[in-house]
Amino acid sequence: MSIAGDGALLAAEGLCVGFPGRHGGPGVRAVDGVDLEIGRGEIVALVGESGCGKTTLARALLGLVAPERGRVLFRGEPLDRSARGLTAYRRRVQLVLQDPRGALNPRHTVYDAVAEGLRIHRVGGDEQAAVTAALARVGLRPAERYLLRYPRELSGGQLQRVVIAGALVLAPRLLVADEPVASLDASVRGEILALLLRLRAELGLSALVVTHDLGLAWNIADRVAVMYLGRIVECGTVEEVLTAPRHPYTRALLSVLPEAAGEPVVLTGEPPDPAAIPPGCRFHPRCPVLASGGAGGRGVAERCRTEDPAVLTGAGAACHWAEGPVPPHPPRGS
Repeated sequence: MSIAGDGALLAAEGLCVGFPGRHGGPGVRAVDGVDLEIGRGEIVALVGESGCGKTTLARALLGLVAPERGRVLFRGEPLDRSARGLTAYRRRVQLVLQDPRGALNPRHTVYDAVAEGLRIHRVGGDEQAAVTAALARVGLRPAERYLLRYPRELSGGQLQRVVIAGALVLAPRLLVADEPVASLDASVRGEILALLLRLRAELGLSALVVTHDLGLAWNIADRVAVMYLGRIVECGTVEEVLTAPRHPYTRALLSVLPEAAGEPVVLTGEPPDPAAIPPGCRFHPRCPVLASGGAGGRGVAERCRTEDPAVLTGAGAACHWAEGPVPPHPPRGS
């Protein structure tokens, strides 16, 4: 299964996460048989529309929700779900939230915000030196200028740097960044992305970046995993997925980027209800290739409506059309 070079730092195998239905209704399978690897020093972008299961998958990888089936492995070992095991694991795998203002206590100084993890995990040593070093690492220099400030005194970009410093102070091996630049001005987004790339180069950090923005994935990721209705439907290197996409869903997401050539592909309707996944390929009710007659004949179309594609366990696309001819897609930026 491994496609992450010298082995996976973090992996999901057959991961399924469900939630009870509302008011006695059918349950929801938010994550439905996901295999995914993040290699050492690798950045993987997890991409898809809102509601596709990205955040639930991230929470399962962090050990915040328990899977119904499947498992999470860290450094090749199944995740220890005891209280002590999860505490140790979360020191090594840190979350960076989308909204830094919501992530920081407005009554705590920057110093207290960054030191919080050290105190929770009872890390010994010189606390002030560790906090100061973490702030300097994320570009808040001189760090002493920021220690006694409150969140209301900082810009959005500075706040996101404080959140990242709070993760780095524990010397993690992997960051899970949930829409890390979505709340920032365009002028600041590039700075935060450049910071994440620099931290990868300097510290050997791995990262899972959860985003709806394939353009962001192009700028930061080594590999891209595209998620739709609880499944990974396409996965590969950033060049494979973003310059030669195989799945019609990926092609539609790419078509709306400002630099894309041709007309945007408009997907009809809303994503299906996760509590009522359609038979066959779960994307087929919105598939523009199927709607247009596609390439491959009536037999492929019938498979789309009745046969669920196999769960994707490596690079490629979970799509019946992708098994045969796929309409050409113009190179990015052409």
